Amino acid sequence: MNVNPPARRARAARALAPVAVAALLFAGTAACDSDTTSEGTDRGAHTLTPEPEESPSESPSPRTQESFAASVSAESERVRQEATKRLDEVEGRGNAVADVSVTGLPLSGSEEVRSARVRVTNPTDEAAFYAVKVEFVDAEDKVLDTVVVGVEDAPPDRTVDTQANSRKAAGVKTFPRVAQAERG
Repeated sequence: MNVNPPARRARAARALAPVAVAALLFAGTAACDSDTTSEGTDRGAHTLTPEPEESPSESPSPRTQESFAASVSAESERVRQEATKRLDEVEGRGNAVADVSVTGLPLSGSEEVRSARVRVTNPTDEAAFYAVKVEFVDAEDKVLDTVVVGVEDAPPDRTVDTQANSRKAAGVKTFPRVAQAERG
């Protein structure tokens, strides 16, 4: 019984096909894991980062909400002090009154703070620091409180919002206004 030679070759090819595919996959994987920096190796090669063996610890991070709030408060105070320092050197209303507007925010009876939205529009080509003095005045135009805010790195040709808050004007119908504004 002589088996047909073409049929024997076909059976041998079917038997070797999985071995050939496995060899091609292995060669392709080895090429993807290489550290070569030659041109073209980055186009289709994607390396996956293995999963960490240990899960992150459940202990709280060293930075708590309190420390975060304290650092934000400290940064706000630093910016406010810088703004106050700059406004102390300004004569008159400053060079940026036209760049700033203020609007009183709605007030509820239980609030302990009167707030105003301060909008700064930087018309220049570069980021700038803005120092703004906001006065809270009553219906008789009496100044109840003065608050200084600063805006660091106001982007060029953009509008940035910040808030001026007064505890002294709380509970009273007040009207905020820009007393001074300096861009520098």
